[in-house]
Amino acid sequence: NQLIMKNLFLFIGLFITLNVTAQYRYQTGMQKAFSLWKQGKMTEASQLFERISKVETENWLPSYYAATVEIIGSFGLKDEAILTAKLTKAEEFLDITASLSENNPEIIITQALLNLGYIAYDGQKYGMTLSGKNNQLYAQALQIAPQNPRVILGKAEWEMGAARFFGKSTKPYCEEIKRAIAIGKEEKVEQEFYPKFMLERAEQVLKQCESSCSIFSSNIQ
Repeated sequence: NQLIMKNLFLFIGLFITLNVTAQYRYQTGMQKAFSLWKQGKMTEASQLFERISKVETENWLPSYYAATVEIIGSFGLKDEAILTAKLTKAEEFLDITASLSENNPEIIITQALLNLGYIAYDGQKYGMTLSGKNNQLYAQALQIAPQNPRVILGKAEWEMGAARFFGKSTKPYCEEIKRAIAIGKEEKVEQEFYPKFMLERAEQVLKQCESSCSIFSSNIQ
């Protein structure tokens, strides 16, 4: 009996050690990937997030960030083949992410951002098919998480862009952006590496919105 107990304690100790080691590797890997991203090394960051996702097979965050890096890197590209390759890769990462975390508002709005990558490249080619999809995605995300500041901001920014395109006032969306900022300031994120609300960026979007609103008002007068 003593031998069984001794072996059991050894097994528990080994299990805890392996868990702690795996957690440490995950944390240091993710921190390094974020550091590469911050330095503008988008390809290296995406590759590292991808490598982490292959180890952390039940964790949606590494694939989510691999997709996000690819999507952000697509904006401003002039070559459609490169753009399509990046966004196709991002779509594959998002599919993995969605299979690990269903009805996740963070993933849903990232799909909308991916669609925007195509629309921003060629609005005439992609706008008709993807604009309606984005309206649905933001409505779905808001229904799941009505108090999520990233969802509120994403939806408002998307609708603000559409209003500017059609020559309408952006005023209603400025109020939504203010609401997102207020909620974002109070938000407490418990899970490590969970998407955070980018306050600085939200304030820039608000300035753009208020500027567009002023131009619209002066044009009417």
